[in-house]
Amino acid sequence: MLVSEILAIKGKVLYTIAPNKSLAEAVEIMTEQDVGSLVVFSHGQMVGMLTFREVLRAVHKGGTGWGKMAIEEAMLSGPVAASPNMEMDELRRLMVEHRQRYLPVMDGTTLLGVVSFHDVAKAVLEEQSFENRMLKNYIRNWPQEPGEQE
Repeated sequence: MLVSEILAIKGKVLYTIAPNKSLAEAVEIMTEQDVGSLVVFSHGQMVGMLTFREVLRAVHKGGTGWGKMAIEEAMLSGPVAASPNMEMDELRRLMVEHRQRYLPVMDGTTLLGVVSFHDVAKAVLEEQSFENRMLKNYIRNWPQEPGEQE
């Protein structure tokens, strides 16, 4: 399965934020939209990712003033990105190696979406379910050899 197929299953809704916005604004968006990450864009270019992990680190570091902290102070700069034609196994390897639960999917400089570890797990389950149905159907309709009795 390709990353583009995972995006097709998931949908391509994107949530972005500017690096000069506050963490409080980011948390509000993440909570309202029920998402675990925001892609940080500046002047039409992706410059980072903000996930709940970076928010928690900022809360720990910033104390009571964490909400006023700028996104650019907390974001993951230059996150590893996936390409739409990447195989799912390579995507999983990247996520594990770089400890990123969310990967932006880029086609050159164009952001196509964000794939989460949850999206990958869901795609694996759907792929396995499809294969199981196909195998069961094949077994049920097993062709008889000439001269065989049922």
